[in-house]
Amino acid sequence: MSEDYLLRTTDTGFDRVLAFSVPARHARGRIVRLGPVLETVLSAHDYPPLIKHLLAEALVLTALMGSLLKEEGSQLTIQAQSEDAPVDLLVCDYRDGEVRGYVRHDDAAVAALGDDPSLDALFGKGYLAITFDLAVTKERYQGVVPLEGASLAHACESYFARSEQIPSLIRVAVRSNGPRCTAGGMLVQHLPEGEEGKARLHVGEDHPDWEHVSILAGSVQREELVDPVLTLEQLVWRLFNEEKEVRVEPLVLLQRGCRCTVEYYQSILSRFPEEERADMRDDDGMIPVDCAFCSKVLRIPV
Repeated sequence: MSEDYLLRTTDTGFDRVLAFSVPARHARGRIVRLGPVLETVLSAHDYPPLIKHLLAEALVLTALMGSLLKEEGSQLTIQAQSEDAPVDLLVCDYRDGEVRGYVRHDDAAVAALGDDPSLDALFGKGYLAITFDLAVTKERYQGVVPLEGASLAHACESYFARSEQIPSLIRVAVRSNGPRCTAGGMLVQHLPEGEEGKARLHVGEDHPDWEHVSILAGSVQREELVDPVLTLEQLVWRLFNEEKEVRVEPLVLLQRGCRCTVEYYQSILSRFPEEERADMRDDDGMIPVDCAFCSKVLRIPV
C-alpha cells in the first residue's frame, strides 16, 4: 500500500473503519466511509445508477459487519438471492480489510423500476444469507433471513435480531455525483453485561441502556455519514459526547480485494480430474476463467 494512498484515505476519512464503544451502556459500534475503494469496485462493470447505489450500500454493510471479525484470515460474506426478479444475485465479502462485490441483474427489468424501488421490487421473494468463516477454528456460521424491510440495512438488522439475538441499529447513506460515488454507514449493537461471544436468550430491545444508545445513534444524519470534511472520530463525538466514556480504535484501511490470480485458479483447477480439465481447455491449451468481481478473463495454464 503506497504512502500516497495512506495519506489520502486518512486525511479524508475515506476507506477506513473506526471501532467505538460506550462501556457504561454495554454498546459497541463500527463506522465506515467508502470513497476510492468503492469507485474501484463499481468501475468493474457498467452498472446502471440504481445498481451502483444497491452495491454501494451492500459494500458498506459488508465492511461494517466484516470488521467485527477479530481473527486474521476470517471472512464475512453477504449474499442476497432471488429468482425471476430484476436482481437475482448480489454477493459481497470482506477479509482482512479487503472488500469486493458483484451484482447480477436484468438491465431492462431494472430500468423499468424507476428511481427509488422497494427491496421487494428489486428482489421479489428473495433471501439474505450472512456467513462468517472463522480462520482459526475453521468453523462456519450462517444465518438466512427473508429480504424484507425498506433496505438491505433493515434486512441485516433482522439477521442480528433473529440469528444472533443482538439488538442492532444500522444506518447507511450513499451519495452519487455523476461518476463519483461515496457511501458511509454505522453499526451500533448492545451487548449487556459484557456478553460478547456468549449465548443470548432474547433480544433486549427494551433495555434502558439500549433505548438510550439507539436514540443517540439513530439521530445521525445521512449527510454526516458521507461528509468528507467530518472525520469519523468527530462524528462519534457528535453523537455520544455526553456519555461518561467513549472509546475509539482505528481499524485497518480498506482496499478493493479480489483473489483472481493465475496461482489461485491453478490451485482450484488442479483439484479437478484431468479429463474434466481437458474439456475446459481452449484451442491454445488454456482454461479461460471469468471473474465476475473484477470483470476479467484469466487464461490459466493447467
